[in-house]
Amino acid sequence: MTRIGIILGSTRPGRNGEAVARWVHQVAGQRADAEFELVDLLDYKLPHLDETLPPSLGQYTQPHTMAWADKVASFDGFVMVTPEYNHSTSGALKNAIDFLYSEWNNKAVGFVSYGSVGGTRAVEHLRLIAAELQMADVRAQVALSLFTDFKDFSVFTPNDFQRDSLTAMLDQVVAWSRALAPLRAS
Repeated sequence: MTRIGIILGSTRPGRNGEAVARWVHQVAGQRADAEFELVDLLDYKLPHLDETLPPSLGQYTQPHTMAWADKVASFDGFVMVTPEYNHSTSGALKNAIDFLYSEWNNKAVGFVSYGSVGGTRAVEHLRLIAAELQMADVRAQVALSLFTDFKDFSVFTPNDFQRDSLTAMLDQVVAWSRALAPLRAS
């Protein structure tokens, strides 16, 4: 069965992303077309990139890199849950992405973002990064506003239409993950 990793891309104390990622996982878990797993970057304790060789060589030396590589390699596609910090994604998510290369190749990725303008600028940066990693980013995305999808900027209360946006994005991630399977197999 197609496996999709839902990556919680914030490690900040009191992060809003945890509630968002759990919502994504809960909605995705009601589907029968793929298996979904929540992956919290806090569980991987990745320091600032500390491998001596470029990730494109695939010659990892650090145990934390190898564990992260094994986890990412186990998926056919991804949903990245990202905050928007200073018009971009979190440093923790960018660092986690930069640790690897081939483990991301030929996999689909969709985005759920949150911020004052829905986190859309963070997603635009992630789309550029995904292209360099030979990932297929899907068009549909979920953009959650801190003003309308959170009470007091911290209690996650998504508007009803956001579930439809999430369903559309998950549909595309699953379909593209399946379509790219022959490329991953070769």
